[in-house]
Amino acid sequence: MTTQRQIVEQQQSQMQKVKNSGVISYNGSPLTDDKDEEMSRSALSAFRAKEEEIERKKMEVRERVQAQLGRVEEETKRLAEIREELEALSDPMRKEVAIIRKRIDAVNRELRPLGQGCQKKEKEYKEALEAFNEKNKEKAQLVTKLMELVSESERLRMKKLEELSKNIESIQ
Repeated sequence: MTTQRQIVEQQQSQMQKVKNSGVISYNGSPLTDDKDEEMSRSALSAFRAKEEEIERKKMEVRERVQAQLGRVEEETKRLAEIREELEALSDPMRKEVAIIRKRIDAVNRELRPLGQGCQKKEKEYKEALEAFNEKNKEKAQLVTKLMELVSESERLRMKKLEELSKNIESIQ
C-alpha cells in the first residue's frame, strides 16, 4: 500500500510539473525555457518508466496467480485420489481428509472471484490510462494552438505598429 501511495504521489508530482511547464505569463507569451522542457521530459520519461514497471509487476503477479491456481488444482486432484485410497482402506483419518478437502474447495471458491477482480481492476486501469493519455494529447494540442495564436497575434501587432510608424513618418 505504501509503495502504491508513493508511486501515485510521484506521478501526481510529475503531472503537476508537466502542467506547470505550459504556464502563460501576463504579457501573453509562454514561459518556456530549457529547464521546464527538461522537467517535462524527465517527468514524462519517469512516468513511462513507472508505467513499464507497473506493467511488468502486473505480469509477474498474473503469472504467480496462474501458477498458484495450477498448483491448487493439482493439489485438489491429488487430495481427491488420496481420499479415495483412504476410503478404500477404511482409514480412521477419513474425517480429517474430508475437512481438508472442504477447506481446499472453499479456498478454490475464494480464488475465482479474486482472479476475476484482478482482471476487472486491470481493465479499469487500462481505461483510466487511455483516458489520461487522451487528455494529455488534447492538452498538448491546445498548448500548440495557443503558441500559434500568440505568435500570429504578435506578428499582426508588429505589422500594425510598423504601419502606424510609417504613417507618422509620412506626416512629418
